[in-house]
Amino acid sequence: MSTPFIHTGSEGDGPRGEYISEAYPGLRLIRGERHISMSLPGPVEALGSAVYGGGMVRLQRMVNIYVDRFYRCDDPERDIRDLLQRWEYPLEGTAGLLTAVRLEHAAVAEEQNDEASVFICATAGVSNGARAGTARTTFPADYVPGTINLMIAVDGRMTPAAMVNAIITATEAKAAALADLGIVDAENGLQATGTTTDAVMIGVSQNPAYGLLHPYAGTATHIGGRIGRLVYSAVQEALAAAGVRR
Repeated sequence: MSTPFIHTGSEGDGPRGEYISEAYPGLRLIRGERHISMSLPGPVEALGSAVYGGGMVRLQRMVNIYVDRFYRCDDPERDIRDLLQRWEYPLEGTAGLLTAVRLEHAAVAEEQNDEASVFICATAGVSNGARAGTARTTFPADYVPGTINLMIAVDGRMTPAAMVNAIITATEAKAAALADLGIVDAENGLQATGTTTDAVMIGVSQNPAYGLLHPYAGTATHIGGRIGRLVYSAVQEALAAAGVRR
């Protein structure tokens, strides 16, 4: 677990470093101009809520892009596409997320065993903490830059149902991390379960070298337990880097 870019400067300083995964062979995390790119060694099956390249897709990279809090979200897909082209990333096979959180505070957590390797990168802020399940201000359609963004990569084998299960587990772990930090919904003062603008992507290699095909990824499973622990740690560390403590 680490914050590999904590000393790499502000968002506009250009390329600022690289982190090589110890758990997922060939996975690289690159800090570039206004973005962090998770580059995978080969195409993966992916699922998630990225505004560009989200859904159920095949991809080889996830790009978390910084925009300031005054960003106008008239057409975020277009804006992400334009930035990916500017940075010379292929549009095909790329998922793009937006965040208003400083990228130098990104946190990494990873773990490897003979069932699967799990890699998490989290960027997190809680200025718009919110509690799901209570009455609060909502809109017919709303998009603003993500506050807690999770990029999850699994070198292993999972069914589509297990991938959905993994996102549920990751979301529960994020909520637990916020609860243990005492983060509340600004509208009603109740314990926050996330923020109004969270996003998550998970990519799975389906590497045949791993014999076990995971049919589940809930908290009672080995892989779900690991995903939960790593998400919890990464979210707490990203918030601690940003000065958010209980």
